[in-house]
Amino acid sequence: MNTAYTNCIILDGTENMTPQRGKAILTEGGVITDIVPDSAIPAGFEKVDLGGRYILPGLINLHVHLAGSGKPKKKQSDPVKLVKLITSNSLMRTLGKKMVAGYAKTQLMSGVTTIRTVGGIADFDTFVRDSINSGRLTGPRILASNMAVSVHGGHMAGSLAYEAATPEEAAAFVDKIALEKPDIIKLMITGGVLDAEKVGEPGVLRMPPELVKAACDRAHELGFKVAAHVESPEGVKVALENGVDSIEHGAKPTDDIINLFKERNAFQVSTLSPALPFAMFDRSISHATYEQRENGKIVFDGIISLAKACLENGIPVGLGTDTACPYVTQYDMWRELCYFVKYCGVSEKFALYSATLLNATLAGIGDETGSIEKGKKAEMIVTRENPLENLQALRNLDMVIMRENIIRSPKVKKIPEVETELDKWL
Repeated sequence: MNTAYTNCIILDGTENMTPQRGKAILTEGGVITDIVPDSAIPAGFEKVDLGGRYILPGLINLHVHLAGSGKPKKKQSDPVKLVKLITSNSLMRTLGKKMVAGYAKTQLMSGVTTIRTVGGIADFDTFVRDSINSGRLTGPRILASNMAVSVHGGHMAGSLAYEAATPEEAAAFVDKIALEKPDIIKLMITGGVLDAEKVGEPGVLRMPPELVKAACDRAHELGFKVAAHVESPEGVKVALENGVDSIEHGAKPTDDIINLFKERNAFQVSTLSPALPFAMFDRSISHATYEQRENGKIVFDGIISLAKACLENGIPVGLGTDTACPYVTQYDMWRELCYFVKYCGVSEKFALYSATLLNATLAGIGDETGSIEKGKKAEMIVTRENPLENLQALRNLDMVIMRENIIRSPKVKKIPEVETELDKWL
């Protein structure tokens, strides 16, 4: 199908983007073939009049878990027992895959046209990815990791991650995951806020350096990049020294850490969304323990300080939400952009660039998507207001365009208590 998106204001997703008026975006078979004056649309194109609205690349979320809604609970469930139940038989696995597919679709309906999953249930993420790619399901572009690699007693061990005890086992688990044809390998190197044992240690090192190296070496041999959950300075240093390509979350940097980022050509994925509720909410609202709140503050401050230091030193900072954590929904990527502006001091333009073209580049797909340019996929969203002036324009979309499908007035089912509490921190 040949389509011309006309009467619009183009924000192309590049770092120095400025609103472009009076131009039409031409697409053929879901690919942008040209950008021409409104008055020069060739014959044979079906015109879609956007009524003066803004059109921009779909958002890209670099840190997603498709195993939950993000709805907060007064008492945390046992993730190991829950995953065992979901994978216990064919019926439960089918229902589990349906759940994951539904959350992926929610991402798309909220304007996220690409997600990067970094720890999921069994092979559910690649199954949904392949089903979307084949046209059987509706959803975003998915870069999937499936299960992560952790250690006994480590972060997400036994639920979203395998438990390695030796370097050989770590490498073997990478081999096992590779058979499912993922797009990336995920390691859980440190603990996190929810599994910290005492105040001051939200990111205690769990995976020994030799296991990190073995997993990274094997992943790189197989052609995969490695992302790692890290929430302490020691963990960041161990991760970078032993081959990790991206630090997910982060911690307070040192000069050595900044130098390692540069030497390894690594990048940070900033995820302020999951830390903010623990750090900022009253405990009667977050249902966090005293330890979780204090450790949440450490992680929140650590992510911010690392992001600022990376930006100051020319180290790329990608954006992700860590969906499925408490108060982190499958539809709120726009909030992460707002937090990036508020807490890291970047402009709205830079935040939007980071969530589109930069994120695409960091994910290795910058030649396919992330900007409105000739030759790129037509993966776009339409807003009524200008997000360069107010990122909350991304909150409710007029249109999502993906794989030649035009989704008008996309709807998502929102969680009222999440909206109420998070809106206080915009």
